[in-house]
Amino acid sequence: MQCSATVTRPSLVCNHEDVQQTDDDFITRTTGRVTATADRMTENVVSLTGALLGVLVEEIAELQGDPTIVELLEASIDGNLKTIAEVIRYDIPVTEITAPPTAVEYARRLAQRGVSSSALLRAYRLGQETATAWSLERISEEEPDPRVAYAAGQAFVAITFRYIDAVSEQVLTIYEGERERWLANRNTVRAEVLADLLAGDAIDATTAENALGYRLRQRHVGVVLWSTGEPTTGDLSDLERQLVRVARALGSTQQPLFVAQDRATAWGWIPVPASPAPVEAAALADLDVAGIRIATGVPAAGVEGFRDSHLDALQAQAVALVAQDRARTVTAYEDPEVRAAALLSADLEATRRLVRTALGGLAEDSEAAERLRETLRVFLSTRNSFAATADLVHLHKNTVKYRVDRAVELRGRGVDEDRLDLELALIACRWLAPAALVSQPNPAR
Repeated sequence: MQCSATVTRPSLVCNHEDVQQTDDDFITRTTGRVTATADRMTENVVSLTGALLGVLVEEIAELQGDPTIVELLEASIDGNLKTIAEVIRYDIPVTEITAPPTAVEYARRLAQRGVSSSALLRAYRLGQETATAWSLERISEEEPDPRVAYAAGQAFVAITFRYIDAVSEQVLTIYEGERERWLANRNTVRAEVLADLLAGDAIDATTAENALGYRLRQRHVGVVLWSTGEPTTGDLSDLERQLVRVARALGSTQQPLFVAQDRATAWGWIPVPASPAPVEAAALADLDVAGIRIATGVPAAGVEGFRDSHLDALQAQAVALVAQDRARTVTAYEDPEVRAAALLSADLEATRRLVRTALGGLAEDSEAAERLRETLRVFLSTRNSFAATADLVHLHKNTVKYRVDRAVELRGRGVDEDRLDLELALIACRWLAPAALVSQPNPAR
């Protein structure tokens, strides 16, 4: 290998045309110093590997906490250092450089663990920086001629740059291929396991947990999320971010399970404490969910709870889908009215007949009738208390009495007559409008 005093372009073999001082002795001494430094690297590979490992684990958070990944990183560092030394010692052209097997396996394992490719490439950059600094220090300590030391240092930097450039490109390609293959395989397996779980088939919990990457033996809240606009490439990521926000709003400290169903719909499961607070829609009302609707199930435990809470969420979603653009941002199956509305949505024609019969003129699809229905619904929930209703709807007691009297007038009979039908009809109007309402105008004022 021949090395120049000034390297103007990186190359494993330095070009004679770049040599400022071309005497054979200078070239021989420079080449010898670079080779000697490679030998020092081989002699100190254990200690240098340890030093590099410490730097990388400290600087790259994604590599921390996983002993297997750290062990593979150590083997990858060792393999790369030895390969660099061989490239220098035997003057191997860059086109013939192949990533060490340990480096290849490290890249594959990162892909399988979901560690970002940026962590992979950053390790190579930091490794190059640390190893180069170590080598330049050796050169300056062992070479008395500053001209030779300078030329050898430049040559060493050029060689390591070309090596890292070639190898990092190889391992990144391997990483991306493994990541794509692994995700496709995992998604296939996960879809099969999920289908078995939701079908109620007998399945080993540990096997299912490994496939899903989610612990089943805990308490869950099933969630369905969907976009109400035209599907875009960002919808799924928006839904996943929203699931995380819902989890935080419910007090969960663990990562939820997110499973995309199509470009605009996803299912999720949120781990919650053994004795969680009620999953109330009000607790989620302040979330920024423009264009996104959410349906939640009742918290339930274990494998059966995983399935049951999901089925609950689907029932809540069915209510929201009937309501279309009048659906609330969050529809929680834990709300007794939502559970009743889910049953009423199963036969909309029968529900519409119930609404017409139970409400009469109060079934009109208008803002005025809606105000009267809401006041009457609260009035019934307070056991016919005008004062309690006034407190809940923030109106004067006389205004409440006027609205209740007007609702009774439009209905054509008192609130205690066919009361169950009345309450069900009001629930249907509240949650399933406009599908449950009468489109013909009536003089509701």
